[in-house]
Amino acid sequence: MLDPFGRKVTYLRVSVTDRCDLRCVYCMAEEMHFLPKADLLSLEEMERLCRVFVAKGVKKIRLTGGEPLVRHNVQSLIVNLGTLIGEGGLDELTLTTNGTQLTKHAETLAKAGMRRINVSLDTLDGDRFAAITRGGRLAQVLEGIMAAKSAGLSIKINSVALKGVNDHEYDRLVEWCGSHGFDLCLIETMPMGDIHSDRTEQYLPLSDVRRRLERSWTLQVTDYRTGGPAEYCTVAETGRRVGFITPLTHNFCESCNRVRVTCTGTLYMCLGQDDAHDLRIPLRADPTDAHVSSAIDEAIAHKPKGHDFIIERDSKPGIARHMSVTGG
Repeated sequence: MLDPFGRKVTYLRVSVTDRCDLRCVYCMAEEMHFLPKADLLSLEEMERLCRVFVAKGVKKIRLTGGEPLVRHNVQSLIVNLGTLIGEGGLDELTLTTNGTQLTKHAETLAKAGMRRINVSLDTLDGDRFAAITRGGRLAQVLEGIMAAKSAGLSIKINSVALKGVNDHEYDRLVEWCGSHGFDLCLIETMPMGDIHSDRTEQYLPLSDVRRRLERSWTLQVTDYRTGGPAEYCTVAETGRRVGFITPLTHNFCESCNRVRVTCTGTLYMCLGQDDAHDLRIPLRADPTDAHVSSAIDEAIAHKPKGHDFIIERDSKPGIARHMSVTGG
């Protein structure tokens, strides 16, 4: 699948639910209105849609949410998609999670063929974690992370850089990740969804964060890539990597190979644009998959060149939908 700018689309992110058991301040409003369950694709429909994408050249699928592991019986989808890994199919099946359900699901993920996962963790301070997530328990997440490590999964920690909240913790996160053999990826906050607060109060350019880290650590530029937008350095003192995702200070759209499907079957060609194509209707209209395959082709033909993210004081969010709807 080639988009209008010659970029090959090989990476599909699938949001299996918009629901989450946390309410992170940069991602959701405190009082969220989630989709009725009747609006969601069934797990069987999600699997079928994923198989169509794989047949069209997708090599990597990442399951997201919301929190993907809170969806009932999601392990069946994970196991079935795991059978697509191999020659002529997927190179990788992976998942982004908040870690709260990993103690229960880590072994299933590993047995299904997952080799690595991303875990969202913005602080190692229990009180601060409870404040950022509006009531989450850090101990539960750390237990889940260690269960995933014991199951043999490689782990990357995703941390959103939040000015005045966790901006004094990055050295500690680098050290902690290094001691456990985890990579760390720092992410600029993105202007998506009304969170009932001014996002300029949260925004911290990662160029500033990187300069701070370089006072304590030797960051060696590397060409390591995972298929996503992060640019990585190796931390000489730990041997692990630290990545930087910078949608605002450095637009990474020129190399975009990704599209996103929501839990309702809506295909977004760009996280930071509202252009979307419905795949649920053609998926349900034709058991041969011909209609949905054509709908995907039409959508890819309209993939935009890039996003228009910007954060300005008192401005409305760049994208009205919350991050949990599209799946990051």
